[in-house]
Amino acid sequence: MKAPSLAPVLPTIPVCTVEQMGLRELERIRLILRGGSVIDWRRMHFQTRDEVDRFLRLCQLDVSRPYDDAWARTVLADAVEYLRKTFDYRVAEAVAEPKELHDLFLFASGAKGLARYRRIACIVLKVMHVIQHIEGRDLLFRLAASEAELAEMVTEKVLGVAHEMKEMGLPIVEFAHSIKTRDSLVTKLIAKKETVAAQVYDRTRFRVITRKREDLLPVLYFLTQRLFPFNFVVPGQTENTLLPFKGLLEENPHFEQFIPQLHLDRDFEDREDRTGNAFSGSSYRVLNFVVDLPLRMDSYLPPPESDTRPRKGRVTFALVEFQIADEETARRNELGDNAHESYKRRQKRRVLNRLSRGLVVPKRQG
Repeated sequence: MKAPSLAPVLPTIPVCTVEQMGLRELERIRLILRGGSVIDWRRMHFQTRDEVDRFLRLCQLDVSRPYDDAWARTVLADAVEYLRKTFDYRVAEAVAEPKELHDLFLFASGAKGLARYRRIACIVLKVMHVIQHIEGRDLLFRLAASEAELAEMVTEKVLGVAHEMKEMGLPIVEFAHSIKTRDSLVTKLIAKKETVAAQVYDRTRFRVITRKREDLLPVLYFLTQRLFPFNFVVPGQTENTLLPFKGLLEENPHFEQFIPQLHLDRDFEDREDRTGNAFSGSSYRVLNFVVDLPLRMDSYLPPPESDTRPRKGRVTFALVEFQIADEETARRNELGDNAHESYKRRQKRRVLNRLSRGLVVPKRQG
């Protein structure tokens, strides 16, 4: 007997306008724009229990349920044990065994507890972040769920949120999805230097087009509040030729007040070694990023009360690519050298060159 979906219910929240965005929103958006990792952060930005609870629900955990709370505490205990065993790290008991899971996030934000708890809680949460991904991947390998079924779950979840966004009046012109064909996968893998199937991140892709450029940030931030947690962006898999961080600061002067508090200095992106997509046109502009979308797998598992597995995680992850642009940029991206047909032609040329390298038959001698 399989359990029905036990996905947590997310409370409705209003759209956050650019004018309402502060340091918290700016850090989360920057993480996506540069394809960074929360492992490099030194502080969280949660201020209230309700905010933490919503974040946990977005991660597909409702810790008001005993089994979800027990699972989250298992991951916490694993992280604490790792730190104590590997580094002989002293983890305060208030952090190792908080009264509520929410406290851990409030400690890491400095919103609750002793000042010294912030650093400890941040380190523990970073290790938990890694462990939950390991557990999620392991769960997926153990379930009889095909890629097609996962893609169907992802599509249903994302398009459900897309419908909500349109109902709320967010200025979205297009919200479309596509799944790569086998031929497209073969071509992409050969075109890449690393021909490993696991490194194709865009099997399931969603294209989001906003009405105007100024609509990009509210739409992007809403996705992190309703669809995927900001910390689940896949590091190193962002292509951003549309919204450079320093340009974002110039376009929105009220962000300047937060510069001294940022995790990374304002010029950090200038020093990064960024190479764009080799097959895109020189004037092609887009924000492309990949996320680990959390999925509850209850329908493939026994009910919680009958679950005898030693590790009782119920959440796995599916890699999903998002491609975001405004309507005018999207129009220009289909002209001349930027057109998709030109992109595919350049990609196929690379593939043919790689396949034939060293295999050219010499001409017959006279």
